[in-house]
Amino acid sequence: MISNKQQSRQTTLKKNISISGVGLHTGVDSTATFKPAPENFGIRFKRLDLENCPEIMADIDHVIDISRGTTIGLDNFRIHTVEHILSAIFGLQIDNILIELTEKEPPVMDGSAIPFVDVLLKAGIKTQDALRDELIIDKTITYTDPEREVDIHILPSDKFRVTFMTDYKVKSLGTQYTAMYSLEEDFVEQFAPSRTYCLFSEIITLNNLGLIKGGSMDNAVVFVDKEFEEKEVKNLKKLFNLEDDFFIGDNGILNGTELRFTNEPVRHKVVDLIGDFALLGIPIRGHVIAARSGHATNVELVKKIKKTYSKKLALRKKQQEGPQMTFDIESLMKILPHRYPFLLIDRIIALDPGKIVHAIKNVTINEPFFQGHFPGQPIFPGVLILEAMAQAGGFLVLNSIDNPESKLMYFTGINKSRFKKTVIPGDQMHFEVTLDKFRLGTCKISGTAKVNDTIVAEAEMMASVVDRRS
Repeated sequence: MISNKQQSRQTTLKKNISISGVGLHTGVDSTATFKPAPENFGIRFKRLDLENCPEIMADIDHVIDISRGTTIGLDNFRIHTVEHILSAIFGLQIDNILIELTEKEPPVMDGSAIPFVDVLLKAGIKTQDALRDELIIDKTITYTDPEREVDIHILPSDKFRVTFMTDYKVKSLGTQYTAMYSLEEDFVEQFAPSRTYCLFSEIITLNNLGLIKGGSMDNAVVFVDKEFEEKEVKNLKKLFNLEDDFFIGDNGILNGTELRFTNEPVRHKVVDLIGDFALLGIPIRGHVIAARSGHATNVELVKKIKKTYSKKLALRKKQQEGPQMTFDIESLMKILPHRYPFLLIDRIIALDPGKIVHAIKNVTINEPFFQGHFPGQPIFPGVLILEAMAQAGGFLVLNSIDNPESKLMYFTGINKSRFKKTVIPGDQMHFEVTLDKFRLGTCKISGTAKVNDTIVAEAEMMASVVDRRS
């Protein structure tokens, strides 16, 4: 199901910011410029080096190659190795962003997602008005490849989580396990710094396939799984433009590169997985459990998720393409019976009938109650915060039924009300109210009031819908 309950608003960047380097597989010198984007824009790439600068949505349907990376394409152009950039964007929960590229592949930097995380955080993240939807996984979806002994599943969960296990018949790698319990708390410090890696025996093969042209000891960790041969050493020195010979470190890694985490490879697998899941185009609430999965199987599971929830995702896309549902004071007065000085909502900034409403109340010194409510230190009465929240909830409920102009809402109970911070003249209160239950004319709603994204009050309310008198 699609939900925006208990969910914040969409985000984008505060300003443009760029990062430059070499592409891992193509070897091209590339600059990626991250730019703010409007609400419901999604994640899009733009090729500045091509005529008419074509754009492509980061979407699972645009994946055209998964050879040691995820490549997306449209018409006659493609963009290679997008997973690290997408992982950084998804991990920071940025909804709307344009990535302009001067070449066909973004820079690999150090082989991890952390350089992209750092520049995105430096640009700053801006909150937008539109609600952020979320795909809630309510059934188990699986993908299995018996030949490669790969399993990947997603199960219902209260948030996005990942559990990952890898198993290599290489002493320096062996069996590794990791778990990410929270994007907000774990991604930036515990996963984003982990680098891409490969086996020593794979390097020549990958290069012969036209890959890793930009690979170096500075952007990948190479695990040694075989004895060196003189011919191989010469070829690799030429490939990486090195003068010194290679050596095997005590840790079994080429040139003794130190790991950032003891299980850095499996953590990087999670980084790749997050980047591939970003191609679904919507935040996910579910628990991914993967064993030996790579880009190919990640993509297959994402495709199954999209197919399973195709109708809901198509409806969401249609809603995004339509106009945002907002209501001014005149529209409010057509539904709500309240009038000055007791109409406490100024504007509805977003409405999903039957689900959630976002409303605004601008607090001014001209409010009549400020004359007597702590006039030397005016404070917006807490009971009126609840009344304003109730009016927002009333607008939500009445817009979920037929003939709302002929109905009223009488509130019958208040539970779990809390006042956490004072509201004073000059503040703007943002109300978020959800419809939790509605049956036989009786409903339950829950809401929060925020000032500058800080909760000032919250409550649950019960109400009955009744007919207006003639």
